[in-house]
Parts: sequence; structure tokens; C-alpha cells
Amino acid sequence: MTCVHVPATAAVPPTSAGCQDCLALGAQRWVHLRLCLTCGHVGCCDSSPGRHASAHHRETGHPVMRSLEPGESWRWCFVDDRLV
Repeated sequence: MTCVHVPATAAVPPTSAGCQDCLALGAQRWVHLRLCLTCGHVGCCDSSPGRHASAHHRETGHPVMRSLEPGESWRWCFVDDRLV
């Protein structure tokens, strides 16, 4: 089943080499990084103290993010609450 929330356009380049929110707060502690496929915002995963990727979705409504970890290509749809 295809997720209708996955952008049809090419992949969005990351806008940062680390979690933008952690870096802005002066705290460079995150576990894994996630990339918003709508705008390129880089946030930390829910295992990180800041949970900034999920917070970005709540604040913007941007529906899909993907892992930025080496060797991983999975994507998560917040709207459908599932891997896509």
C-alpha cells in the first residue's frame, strides 16, 4: 500500500549536519537524525532527549520523515503512523 503523504518530488537535501533544534539550544546530544521530506529540516529521533523530529511534525504538519543514518532508507508517516 502506497502512502499518499510521501512527496512526489525528488529527495529534499538536509538543511543541517545535525539536529537543528539541539544545535540552536547549544545541546549537541542526539541519538539518531531524521530528515523532513517536505522542507529538509533535520531533527533528532524520539530516542533522543529533544525528540525534535516529532516536534517538527507537530508544529508544521509535515507528514513524512526519513532516517538520516548511514545505510538506512526507511521513512515514517506521522499521519498514518507507519513505515512507508
